[in-house]
Amino acid sequence: MAKKTVTKRKSGSAKAAPKKSTKKSASRAGAGAKAQKKPTSRKSAKARPPKGPVWQWSALQTAAAIRSGAISSMEVVEAHIARVRDVNPKLNAVVVDLSEQALKAAKAADNARTRRAELGALHGVPITIKENVDYEGRPNPNGVAAQMNIIAPSDAPVVRNLKKADAIVIGLTNTPEFSFRGFTDNPLHGLTLNPWNPDITCGGSSGGAGAAVAAGIGTIAHGNDIGGSLRWPAHCNGVVTIKPTQGRIPAYNESAATERPMLAHLMSAQGPLARSVDDVRTALEVMSRRDPRDPWWVAAPLVGPKPKGPIKVALAKLPDDMDVAPSVRAALRQAADHLERSGYRVSEIEVPDINGVWQTWCDIITNETAMLQEAGMLKVTSPDFHAAWSGIKSKANTLDLLGWMRATAARNTHIRAWQLFLEDFPVVLAPTTVKPTPGPREDAISTERTGELFWNDLRFISAINVLGLPGAVVPVTLHEGQPIGVQLIAGRYREDLALDAAAAIEKRAGTLVPRLWEKMA
Repeated sequence: MAKKTVTKRKSGSAKAAPKKSTKKSASRAGAGAKAQKKPTSRKSAKARPPKGPVWQWSALQTAAAIRSGAISSMEVVEAHIARVRDVNPKLNAVVVDLSEQALKAAKAADNARTRRAELGALHGVPITIKENVDYEGRPNPNGVAAQMNIIAPSDAPVVRNLKKADAIVIGLTNTPEFSFRGFTDNPLHGLTLNPWNPDITCGGSSGGAGAAVAAGIGTIAHGNDIGGSLRWPAHCNGVVTIKPTQGRIPAYNESAATERPMLAHLMSAQGPLARSVDDVRTALEVMSRRDPRDPWWVAAPLVGPKPKGPIKVALAKLPDDMDVAPSVRAALRQAADHLERSGYRVSEIEVPDINGVWQTWCDIITNETAMLQEAGMLKVTSPDFHAAWSGIKSKANTLDLLGWMRATAARNTHIRAWQLFLEDFPVVLAPTTVKPTPGPREDAISTERTGELFWNDLRFISAINVLGLPGAVVPVTLHEGQPIGVQLIAGRYREDLALDAAAAIEKRAGTLVPRLWEKMA
């Protein structure tokens, strides 16, 4: 890769170049009086960059600094590439290096700014994309070596929308085989580690995305979620996310040989992971722009009417059969307290049939996969994948056609019950997991262990996918060095309510990643 000449900055921090002061003359004219010149000592405004290393800035701070001229996009991208080279060899979060393309894009971004061209919301801002959506000209293997010959003929809608906003992709992040595990490992690229602790998982399937953005690689990470694959990694890595309502962000892979079955599509969502709620909001707005290739996309407003205050929050009562860690109960109470202090009214209450909702999710996704994909997947996947898949299947009911029709009908009943519940309680506060974060390959230990993870630990995450509701995750605290986040669920197309509640928690709890960066230094 050719070297680029840039201004050197100490410790990765940016410093604005000083500007010369100017004097302006002012004239006054009076009746029969001569115009007089008055010198002023006012200096030109000087663009000041945020404090700290460039790679630690938020997406919004980075965009503002580039727009103001405090720093160039080239300098920002080079700082993030240096961060990749510093920490990624240990983490294995970014598995495709796009630094050469990124530098060319940064140069073009700087030229566009010089020409005073119209700039996108993320102009010059480094991001990452998960390697399971189409990126034009690149393989889309979805964690499977046998699929490296699948070349994307075009960008997926979410990639296209991010590029239209002038974001710069610096790399593609790791995902498990077929993005079908909650743990990010595969024979193609290997295991991705959690930057907080290599002995706990970074989550999955967007584990590479979560680990990257937490470690300071890119300001925003793209991911997707069909059973918790945005929210679980956000929890594990101590960052923020939103799983949007189905239809909010358009999705399509032109490289796919066949269309996804209907329910898989209706339960899946694209979305962002970032280090702050504000960055997630901005990324959601950018990602959710229309693409005609997705027939399920909905032109819903990003902000809805504000409920009459104080907004009532349901702290989800945990089912009696769940084995819950005291640290999780404490974190939920802490989050509830933050919301109360922010003006919300929190009540602990049972949500509509969370067990039945989860079982419906498990039955539908398992039977669709078994009918349409299982045979092909098992031929090209690892023993770890087989073990994890067997564990998920062990919790599902095998459905015939009549059973399938009843399951899809039950989905409508569950959605209706939750929608009515959310009329009274516009936000639900729930756990992401009810146990400490497990080891990096925990789902491959045994069928029983995988079943336990999905049914006991992650019940409140996967259940929400079958409902198609938005769910945000925001970190609350650390327990024994491990991040703990909570989930905030809202009504259809009310991502704004979930993110407002997440912002209220973030304002009082603070962000966790600065503590991670101190550890990594």
